Amino acid sequence: MKISYSWLQQFLQVDLEPEKAGELLTDLGLEVEGIETKESIKGSLEGVVVGKVITCSQHPNADRLKVTTVDLGLKDTVQIVCGAPNVAAGQKVPVATVGTTLYDDKGEGFKIKKGKIRGEVSLGMICAEDELGLGSGHDGIMVLDESLKVGTPAAEVFNITTDYVFEIGLTPNRSDAMSHFGVARDLRAGLMQQDIKLELISPSVSDFHVDERTLRFDVEVDDKELAPRYCGITITDIEVKDSPEWIQNRLKAIGLTPKNNVVDITNYVMHELGQPLHAFDAQKIKGNKILVKTLEEGTKFTTLDEVERELSSEDIMICDADANPLCIGGVFGGVKSGVTEHTTSIFLESAYFNPVSIRKTAKRHGLNTDASFRFERGIDINLTKYALKRAALLIEEFGGGKMASDISDFYPEKIEDFQVFLSYENAYRLIGQEIPKETIKNILASLEIKINSETAGGLGLTIPSYRTDVQREADIIEEILRVYGYNNIKFSHKLNTSISFDSNKETKVENIIANQLSALGFNETMANSLTKPEYAALSENINEDANVEMLNPLSNDLKVMRQSLLFSGLESIGYNINRKNSALQFFEFGKTYHKFGEKYEEYKHLTLFVTGNRTQESWNVATKVSDFFYLKGVVSSLLERLNLSNVKTSPSKQDIFSEGISFNLGKTKLVDFGVLKRPILKDFGIKQEVLFADFNWGEILKLAGNKKVKVLDLPKFPSVKRDLALLLDNKTEFKEIYNLAFQSERKLLKDVALFDVYQGNKLPDGKKSYAVSFLLQDETKTLADKQIDKIMQKLQQTFEKSLNAVLR
Repeated sequence: MKISYSWLQQFLQVDLEPEKAGELLTDLGLEVEGIETKESIKGSLEGVVVGKVITCSQHPNADRLKVTTVDLGLKDTVQIVCGAPNVAAGQKVPVATVGTTLYDDKGEGFKIKKGKIRGEVSLGMICAEDELGLGSGHDGIMVLDESLKVGTPAAEVFNITTDYVFEIGLTPNRSDAMSHFGVARDLRAGLMQQDIKLELISPSVSDFHVDERTLRFDVEVDDKELAPRYCGITITDIEVKDSPEWIQNRLKAIGLTPKNNVVDITNYVMHELGQPLHAFDAQKIKGNKILVKTLEEGTKFTTLDEVERELSSEDIMICDADANPLCIGGVFGGVKSGVTEHTTSIFLESAYFNPVSIRKTAKRHGLNTDASFRFERGIDINLTKYALKRAALLIEEFGGGKMASDISDFYPEKIEDFQVFLSYENAYRLIGQEIPKETIKNILASLEIKINSETAGGLGLTIPSYRTDVQREADIIEEILRVYGYNNIKFSHKLNTSISFDSNKETKVENIIANQLSALGFNETMANSLTKPEYAALSENINEDANVEMLNPLSNDLKVMRQSLLFSGLESIGYNINRKNSALQFFEFGKTYHKFGEKYEEYKHLTLFVTGNRTQESWNVATKVSDFFYLKGVVSSLLERLNLSNVKTSPSKQDIFSEGISFNLGKTKLVDFGVLKRPILKDFGIKQEVLFADFNWGEILKLAGNKKVKVLDLPKFPSVKRDLALLLDNKTEFKEIYNLAFQSERKLLKDVALFDVYQGNKLPDGKKSYAVSFLLQDETKTLADKQIDKIMQKLQQTFEKSLNAVLR
């Protein structure tokens, strides 16, 4: 949030250096993250002075140029070549001297240098108003008042102002400080602790009066819970034009672009007092009535940004007598009811809307406006009418308007100020030291917290309505402490600390694996547990009905809890690849969330992502691309590290893989891994191969370290490994080979593994090549070649018969 120091000084006549004021605000909890110098005209016209044209003659070498001599109040006159058609002897003009930097409308500077123009020396520049940033005119140079003294700095002539703008990192609870007046109020409290007592000056509305009662709009509110207070007034005979320069300068200082006097004044009062306002073109309101209500779900409404939106049945809408929507209450105006240069009368609104409703509406439509920022944090309901009068008086003064109605004020149930009892004993205990009671009372008075009663044990207090965040005794103590000053609290030089040891098994196991993956070059990621519901359609293994939906989603992209860590990981992969970082190795520990009927469950996972080159490009190292077998090696090494090495291999049942296998221990599946299908990658804009592993981390944690170690004699007889290269149909999967092999040979076959896949133009159409290894072992004797050949022949015949396989 931006706060102008000169604007702040309108309410509090403080003469602290900006840096000192910033330090005090930070100590008070309004952290000043930076201070920026703002000039009404960039460069403050430094180096530009009033000059007098002494002579003006035709340039000898250019028809459109003049050679002038100009008196700048120095010992000698200077010669300046000027191209303006209206330059003439005897004029007082603004002159940018040599060395001056001027700025264009984009803020880019150019320096005035000594030079020659068509052979004639020029020592400066006689300026037009747009060249100085004083306007848009460029028909000729500016001609100044004859009474001005030669040599007078232009900054004095044009009243150039310099301001300092604080960038305050406002915490969500401090809704009372969302305005210049609120910040001034806090600064005053801090200064009082330094025995600097200043008056807090609030804008006067004593001159407010109704000029005539010629145009009235009745206000009708359907739901007082959504709009507990709603005020409005009609102003006629308005001339919509530019705002006065001082209002424009203040709005520009805090980053707002001036539009016209009516809109600028509503913005000005909002940033001045913290109360959002909205002006409607009265001629566009039908039926002389304002309805505050909700409309049917899906109602179309075009907002000021000319975007057509579908309304929710929960959105607070400001409507005319025919229930035509004019504005999304507290969030954004409508394109058809806004103030334009043709507007002559307005209905000016000042209201208090339900903060929760405004927050939901703003999130639902993706609108984050200055008004919604304040409404959703909670404004002062008692400020509503006062702010309306303040804005109406400014519009009357700078727009020529007349108050054409009494103020309509819907406020059926007055909200009483909150009552809190403060115990001195609790205050001393939480603060950590005893603060004098008189000091506590002075701090409370400086914060406008009223003391209703006093006992030996504490104070009965009334909290002002603008402090919506102060509702408990602890909140009061926090207020006392921040104003008293955290730095003023004494502390012991004795340091006490406790050392704890994390004996959590899960954390230990995760750290072991995380360290191993980091050593292998993996980077840990942590993705949001909220994701898009559309991702469930990318895999048949994910049930859309099992999505855990958010009751109040921040956006459609964060609407459900994730059922898989795959898609958030692919988002990270795609993000990096788009930024020319294509060699990636990620891992993430996380949970998935599922709904089964009325029951909710969550499961722990460890996922790995591998894509791109394994090695960096170098003159002496061949580039290696990460492949299936690299990932298999990583997965195997992790399981071995957890003493889960005696796993069985089976084809993966996950439909996300084009080629994938599972590692199982008994009936427990430990991990699925393989090559992701290209259609899934296409949804994330990824064109290169991505390898993925999904560990059933919850089950692994149960098994890790619990497995009993059984010592066996080393096999007395060797195992034998044989390979087959099989030409198969593209539709054939590894699991078919795996199952047929064990059906054919149950006794001596110990393992089946796929170690190469080839698909290319050297193979017949519709075919692929699998290289499969078979591990054979007899625990009672050494296998003979004849027995091995018989088994392999049997396997080959089984594959040929059942799968139409051909031995390559």
